[in-house]
Amino acid sequence: MKPRPNTIMATEIAEIPAMLDRQIKHSKIYWDTGQYLRNTGIRGIVTCARGTSDHAANFFKYLMETQTGLPVASIRPSVASVYGSTLRLTEFACVTFSQSGSSPDIISLQQAAKAGGASTIAITNSVDSRIANDADIVLPVMAGPEHAVAATKSFVGMLLAALTIAASYRRDERIRKTFSDIPHVASQALRLDWSEAALPFIRANSIFCIGRGTGLAIAAEAALKFKETCRLHAEAYSAAELIHGPMAIADRHLAALIFCTRDKTQSSIDAACKKLRHQGTAAFMIRPCSDQDSLRVPTAKVELFDPLIQSIAFYKFVEKLACNLGENPDAPPGLKKVTETM
Repeated sequence: MKPRPNTIMATEIAEIPAMLDRQIKHSKIYWDTGQYLRNTGIRGIVTCARGTSDHAANFFKYLMETQTGLPVASIRPSVASVYGSTLRLTEFACVTFSQSGSSPDIISLQQAAKAGGASTIAITNSVDSRIANDADIVLPVMAGPEHAVAATKSFVGMLLAALTIAASYRRDERIRKTFSDIPHVASQALRLDWSEAALPFIRANSIFCIGRGTGLAIAAEAALKFKETCRLHAEAYSAAELIHGPMAIADRHLAALIFCTRDKTQSSIDAACKKLRHQGTAAFMIRPCSDQDSLRVPTAKVELFDPLIQSIAFYKFVEKLACNLGENPDAPPGLKKVTETM
């Protein structure tokens, strides 16, 4: 049998370790931004994003709130682009996450935030975009060209930028000392084989992607990728929210992917997995310590990197799954690389 040709998506996923190395070598701008947020004494942060970029923003929210105590809220772009609301954001920072930097609604919200008194920071892969040009501070993701419709490396790059900003704000030297290992750990993640988990997801009527804290952002991204690359129905839930309703439909026709991070959420994640398996669901835990029905990932020295490494391993898995289903992950039907909404 001839080996299948690489998709653009697979090629871009393989470039992630090199991208991370590039970001780490030029990370001073991320560190400087964290110091700026701390030194200016801002009262809070609002985020501006959609889709995959919004999942990166959610990761940033949990990082900042758990690591620094600074409140972070998401403002929906339609508040500015559709409703034209006047925002009051004096002593706030607005952090925009955008791969292309060109969607009109994102541009509108960033402008409204600046007009409302916020300092504006753009985390983007397109430093010559409108969003970058309008921002007070531009943080390049340095992913290089990304052509597959399903964004992968730019998302991981946003996670690293978010981690660095949070670490800088709290002067966390653990992160700085861990940086040199991350490209190697990312390469290890790309050598994993999760093929034993493929069939339950193909057979499932629906998929739950479960996480909590920073892991919830990766679960949301996984659910989106199942839909856009494999055309499989998937929904993301917090492990805490699972028992508030969604657990009622868990049975043998459901499959679940559970993102477990090495932090204080582990017990609730374990409990959710146990409940799902008790109801007949094929539930796969993603964590460094493998057991039956779990998917192993390499271990970073600092647990805050767990979601970043898990996302890389998942991307490899879902790209292969899409191809095995006969889908084209580079160009899903009905979707475009750059989505412009109002």
